[in-house]
Amino acid sequence: MKTALSIAGSDSSGGAGIQEDIKTMTMNGVYAMSAITALTAQNTMGLTGILEVPPEFLAKQMAAVFEDIYPDAVKIGMVSSAELITVIAEKLKQYKAKNVVVDPVMAATSGSRLMQTEAVTILKEKLLPLAVLVTPNIPEAEVLSGRSIYGKEDMITAAKYIGDTYRCSVLLKGGHSVNDANDLLYADSAFVWFEGKRINNPNTHGTGCTLSSAIASNLAKGFNLEESVWRAKEYISGALETGLDLGKGSGPLNHGFALTGRFAGENKVS
Repeated sequence: MKTALSIAGSDSSGGAGIQEDIKTMTMNGVYAMSAITALTAQNTMGLTGILEVPPEFLAKQMAAVFEDIYPDAVKIGMVSSAELITVIAEKLKQYKAKNVVVDPVMAATSGSRLMQTEAVTILKEKLLPLAVLVTPNIPEAEVLSGRSIYGKEDMITAAKYIGDTYRCSVLLKGGHSVNDANDLLYADSAFVWFEGKRINNPNTHGTGCTLSSAIASNLAKGFNLEESVWRAKEYISGALETGLDLGKGSGPLNHGFALTGRFAGENKVS
């Protein structure tokens, strides 16, 4: 079995972060491991608190994984401070990590800010150049590129700037009123559009985390970048289409929509 490591924050409601990454990686056929960057108190309605892990302890978590079960891919999600980003970059270089996917999580679905301003600078300088792929949404791409994005041509310009500047491939996620959920991949100086469809489901908590985790899982299994994106988009569409409705706000996806088997399918009849 192939393996993947998630380096991200914990979401107490289970819809994003470490909890979502483990679900997604498991459903995409890899063995999931974790290094937690922060504890968050959050649910479908918003974020009420963040407790960061000390940088030296994050380093120990990463060392424990890399020195025992070496990951075939690494997904990096919420990292709120410059100190934690610096530690991650150092350890990735030390252990020669492969298939690194960076989801530059700057805000939660609810709108709560998750990354300190100074951390963005360190993210650009130290982490993005180590990534095989970075997966910003429109607002995150505007921050990373320093450009406003209003349409497809702006997406092309921003993706090329990010990819060329930080020497990584870019999957710029559509939506956010720019287009009909079409994503743009910029890799090896070429552009590929991934057409999507808007699914009438207001419960989108953790969609960005889910997509990046699924991509990392497929890279771990040996699919190329374009194949990994296609497979990940199919997975997230399936998770949205089942219409899971939990919580009072923007609820989580049904990550286990394709889960089958005796232990998954049986409910006790009262």
